[in-house]
Amino acid sequence: MANSAQSLKRAKQAEKRRQRNVTFRSKLRTHIKRVVYGADEGNVETTADAYKIAVPFIDSAVTKGLIHKNKAARLKSRLNARIVKLQQA
Repeated sequence: MANSAQSLKRAKQAEKRRQRNVTFRSKLRTHIKRVVYGADEGNVETTADAYKIAVPFIDSAVTKGLIHKNKAARLKSRLNARIVKLQQA
């Protein structure tokens, strides 16, 4: 437990940030899954729409420091590759 007022405040701030990060990370994963599941079903329009919604969430996660920019680029690339593959089929 925190011993000083400063460490108590820092502990409270850390917990607030952790809760916010948990919520946002969950939303991020949900939007990514929507793209993946749409691609698995073979529905091009649904998948493309889900991708357009997911990209700003991914970019926002980078800005907030939740994920690394290279991970964001990799996620967007892989999701887009699924859409391209779906459109070719």
